[in-house]
Amino acid sequence: MKRKIAGLALVSALAVSVLAGCGSQETADTGSAAGSSTEESARDIEADRTTLIVGFDANYPPYGYMDDDGEYTGFDLELAQAVCDLEGWELTKQPINWDSKDMELNSGNIDCIWNGFTINGREDDYTWSEPYVDNSQVIVVKADSGITTFDDLAGAVVGVQKASAALDVLEGDQKELSDTFDKLEQFSDYNVAFTELEASSLDALAIDIGVAKYQIESRGSDKYVMLDETLNSEQYGVGFKLGNESLRDIINEDLEKLAEDGTVSELAEKYDIADMVILGK
Repeated sequence: MKRKIAGLALVSALAVSVLAGCGSQETADTGSAAGSSTEESARDIEADRTTLIVGFDANYPPYGYMDDDGEYTGFDLELAQAVCDLEGWELTKQPINWDSKDMELNSGNIDCIWNGFTINGREDDYTWSEPYVDNSQVIVVKADSGITTFDDLAGAVVGVQKASAALDVLEGDQKELSDTFDKLEQFSDYNVAFTELEASSLDALAIDIGVAKYQIESRGSDKYVMLDETLNSEQYGVGFKLGNESLRDIINEDLEKLAEDGTVSELAEKYDIADMVILGK
């Protein structure tokens, strides 16, 4: 009798084991399908979209600017166009006043902010794409200024763009440094600020390294230098209205595809930011 009971117990245990194994397989299959389900859900929500309206600062090369032919271009805008090509959307390039970017986004005038837009410090203010560029904030001075370190900025007039990440860091983590300046002057864009630096109305500029490289190269690499010290390090992403995960998910999926097929690397080389792009690495 004991042998029969033991045999029945063994059969029961084996049955439970088989059922448990099936359950584990179902869980694994469900898990592997979760990502696909999320992407399909995002595409269902965005099924009627035909246009992507990208808000950008038209004076922020190499990410977004007007070229010599009067056309808006830049690394970010070409990347956005590549996404639209994948989706069959029309890209609308909407230049905006950077101070008004939140109003433009929340009112629905634009679908996203895509233009060297810093994630750090704004994590909870927007729904973000995955980061695609590692960026630093730097100080640019004229080559003959005699300024070589942050200590030399004491008593200097320093320029910065309004509502920029450089301004944020000088009013935040680097406030002790900015308190040594004679003045921190804000400008609507860096083209104007560089003109003031060239005229010696400013002693220095606090600026994103990618923008600094572009400006220095286009204005004469022998005229300006970047200090070795950096103010901050940050990452760029595409900013969507808080909660708009459906569009974010589609953009993320497409950015991965563009990284895999070499489009991102090609554009990064074209705009001389290959050492800064982290998408797909």
